[in-house]
Amino acid sequence: MRDDIELDTYGIVTTGAEDVSETRAFNEELERRLAAEPPIHILNDPAASRKTRTLMGGHERVPEAVDRVVGGVPVRVFVPPVVDGVFLHIHGGGYVIGSADGQDPWLWRLAREARVAVASVDYRLAPENPYPCGPDDCERAALWLAEHAAAEFGADRLVIGGESAGACLAALTLLRLRDRHAVTGAFRAAHLSFGSYDLSMTPSVRHWGERNLLVSTPIITWFREQYTPGTTSEERRSPEISPLYADLSGMPPARFVVGTMDPALDDTLFMTARWRAAGNAAELEVVAEAAHGFTLFPIAIAERERRQQVGFVRKAVATAA
Repeated sequence: MRDDIELDTYGIVTTGAEDVSETRAFNEELERRLAAEPPIHILNDPAASRKTRTLMGGHERVPEAVDRVVGGVPVRVFVPPVVDGVFLHIHGGGYVIGSADGQDPWLWRLAREARVAVASVDYRLAPENPYPCGPDDCERAALWLAEHAAAEFGADRLVIGGESAGACLAALTLLRLRDRHAVTGAFRAAHLSFGSYDLSMTPSVRHWGERNLLVSTPIITWFREQYTPGTTSEERRSPEISPLYADLSGMPPARFVVGTMDPALDDTLFMTARWRAAGNAAELEVVAEAAHGFTLFPIAIAERERRQQVGFVRKAVATAA
């Protein structure tokens, strides 16, 4: 067992304990910084928010990436010198902000170190394009990749993944491939970071409150209303919107990641349990005091998690199915 792992009385593995002082200090600075500008739900201007904010950090485009359209959907593609597989990436942003080029440095690093071509989906955003536009775009990109990856990239070992809303969209994409197209096994693994899998809101989201560590209960509520306008909480529990309520049988092995200071903590805990109960393999990593979106913060737990993700993806494409 790694020396950074603690096991609590409920059997949940928690990592990052040795770096908790740095993590806590960063969270406090993040909260102070976010308090200097109106929260996104108060600003209530999605177009303006896209120009000034991303859900998870900075915005630096790398020249190695190429913008393409596949299956009628814009994607940003990163091809390293050696390709053993392909990673379909779906960005976060509450279905309202974010973009395929918002994590260029990280995706280019993932491509090189995991030896995968990366295709990041630039799906349509709410409220201009509410549900089901985003899932439709991700479904089309995934179908194209399942059919053309070998010819385009010289490899057909596929992995899917995303962060926050992107993790939810990744899960929905796998479900759509299975239910609408009878496609199972095309993606051999899923990497799902701090996803929001229940748009009716899990207890941890409901009870989090106003504290803004990138997201809060009011911010998540605002995102939800932009994405699924005019729907009730019960309607948002539809498996086609909230994958937590879906039949999860036949899903690929998955790695779930979340921090203990994330309002959506329950989403990952519940989804991991249901993933396993449906007969699928699942890893769970809960990071001490990590906030939502922590993987792109300049702190030790983020770098450790990036290495873990590289290892998971690399293993998925390097081994036989």
